[in-house]
Amino acid sequence: MKKKILSVFHSLILIVAMTSLTSCEKLFMVEEGDGNAEAVFEYLWERVDSHYALFDVKDVDWQAVHDSLVPQVYRGMSDDSLFRVLHKMLNTLNDGHVDLWSSDDVASSEQIFLQRYGVKNFDINTVALTYLRADHHTTGGFAYNDIADHQVLYIRYSSFSNSASAANLKKALERFPEVKGIILDIRQNGGGQIQNEWNLMSMLPSHGQLLYTTQIKNGPSHDAFSSPTSVYAPSNGDNESIHKPVVVLTDRGCYSAASSFALCAKSYDNVTVMGDTTAGGLSVPTGGALPNGWYYRFGVTRTIAPDGVNYENGVPPDHLVLLSPAALAQNRDNIIDSAAALIVKP
Repeated sequence: MKKKILSVFHSLILIVAMTSLTSCEKLFMVEEGDGNAEAVFEYLWERVDSHYALFDVKDVDWQAVHDSLVPQVYRGMSDDSLFRVLHKMLNTLNDGHVDLWSSDDVASSEQIFLQRYGVKNFDINTVALTYLRADHHTTGGFAYNDIADHQVLYIRYSSFSNSASAANLKKALERFPEVKGIILDIRQNGGGQIQNEWNLMSMLPSHGQLLYTTQIKNGPSHDAFSSPTSVYAPSNGDNESIHKPVVVLTDRGCYSAASSFALCAKSYDNVTVMGDTTAGGLSVPTGGALPNGWYYRFGVTRTIAPDGVNYENGVPPDHLVLLSPAALAQNRDNIIDSAAALIVKP
């Protein structure tokens, strides 16, 4: 029931946010193609100023950003030039849920891009050859096999856009019922559908523990938020809970739903998060259209962990373990090996 309530809550967030973001549109609207770059710039800056939820954790002086870029904006400037200026403005937020789309271009956070592709804690070839192996199984979005002398079930889950149902997880466990624990590898998982996150948690033992609290931006002031809504571990229902140890592997390529899952996993007694800090992205994004027809989005909620911290910039692991070049040279992943050792230790 709590899972369904949460889904409704997220839907309401999007409805309220979209209503708020579009209520003043007519104050700024200009004819598409009339070259009024100043109106487009001011519209986007004001939308972000009034509705973006994360200025505190991003440590950005939004007025200073405006003042530094407004001299570069002038009536009659080309679309490409205006797009570059708007991208500069949004890029100061260092937020992977902040995007800008025109009819022929897309602009996203450079920092999140570099974190995902430049600070890897994962090597697909080593994982495929040494841990999954040629005889691995695939069920839904899971690729899996047993490792550590058949004592551990290793599951690779590359995207929360791929199926992760309770039935998928049960099938994997049925194939290897004697394992002592599970490694769930979500490194380089850029997120996807929140329902898959909750499907996984429905298989973990719930005792009604708090996962996080969430608030929606509800006023023009940077500190204007709704009252906190507490989100608790979903009921297990008819599913048989997994009481064996579970180690979730993370890195800087984990974003959005992957970060959210890592945060929630920390509230389960039998789950350990290992690897590197995630890339963050806990806020729920929404967006709208600019006066010239381009589209934007940004986060309008904030998520607070049970310890009172907003981990929007990255969820830290319980155990920091970085990929070792020496291990890779021997076709080993020391993060997977460390997780397996944690599971099988006496």
